[in-house]
Amino acid sequence: MSARAPWASDPERSRGRLYEEQKGTRGPRNAFQRDRDRIIHSISFRRLRHKTQVFMAPDGDHFRVRLTHSLEVAQIGRTVARALGLDEDLTEALCLAHDIGHPPFGHAGEDALKAALEGKGGFDHNGNTLRALTHIDSPYPTWRGLNLTWETLEGLAKHNGPVRYPGWALGAADAAFPLELRQWSSLEAQVAAIADDIAYDNHDIDDGLRAGLLTLDQLLEVPLVARGWDAVRARYPNLPEDRLIGELIRSQIGTMVNDLIAETQARVADAGVGSVEDVRTAGQCLVGFSDAMREDERTLKRFMYANLYHHPQQLAAAETAHGIVAGLFAAYHDDPARMAEGWREPLPADEPHRSRHIADFIAGMTDRYAIQRYRELVGPISLPAGF
Repeated sequence: MSARAPWASDPERSRGRLYEEQKGTRGPRNAFQRDRDRIIHSISFRRLRHKTQVFMAPDGDHFRVRLTHSLEVAQIGRTVARALGLDEDLTEALCLAHDIGHPPFGHAGEDALKAALEGKGGFDHNGNTLRALTHIDSPYPTWRGLNLTWETLEGLAKHNGPVRYPGWALGAADAAFPLELRQWSSLEAQVAAIADDIAYDNHDIDDGLRAGLLTLDQLLEVPLVARGWDAVRARYPNLPEDRLIGELIRSQIGTMVNDLIAETQARVADAGVGSVEDVRTAGQCLVGFSDAMREDERTLKRFMYANLYHHPQQLAAAETAHGIVAGLFAAYHDDPARMAEGWREPLPADEPHRSRHIADFIAGMTDRYAIQRYRELVGPISLPAGF
């Protein structure tokens, strides 16, 4: 492990937890290790194995879901954190938890809940991550939520940058345990955010090719991919193309990670930061790609949106998913007695809290549970290819 950098988060200097806990009863782990373990052992984390990453409730066992994506993000995040002398446990905790707030069917489900809560505060998956971890997932006897450290909650709230106008869910978490939303987050959180980009930029290529929605010829129109493919073919000139796809993706991840580490080291040096608090008040993101790699990555993203995420088959699946979530919300709002035991009893009588409670319930569902409940409560539904 690299020596801890002076601007790394330090578990011994954590700002603590919202609820005081008895010390020394759970083994020798430090505060950030405990956070990571609490996330891994949570119900919210386990549900990610049946939540959409790219393909909704996929038939194939080899496609990624939110859980496997989160594990891959954590692997990349730890590698970068170690190279930069940051706290690996905090980085891993943030990577593992970053997608916990996604409802079933990913962004299609999020859009449906956002529409259902229009005029009632709306819905966003990042705020819902904080809500799940501080309010909904409550395995402990004397407090609500997982009681994570301030640094973990801050990193989840701001891993994509400062937040000027928090939604109601994030606002409630901030009101309970102020997270300094207008400042930048720790370097660990900034690493987690870009590790997420690196993971899905590359692994979604693998899934798109496996599903037959992308072709290698299409991908070679992207300069970053074309250069990587040429290098892989030069190293292994006698192997068939299908044996080289994995090597292309691995090499591309390595190229992006190496660029990220070098550029971040240069930015940190130029900014003259000497502590984690200097990072928060630096007024800029210190973790990032070089200008050339940033443009390459943006070009790759534009290609993926045009050819995979907005593929007609994907759009048809998203439309169906939107209808499932919207139908469930209407059914539960009309008759809350249909909600699962444990959710019916604490249902608030007044709005917007009533609708938000129903959205909390739906947001925790897996894809397959949402499909099952829709068929039971609303009626038959024809699922397009991809389910």
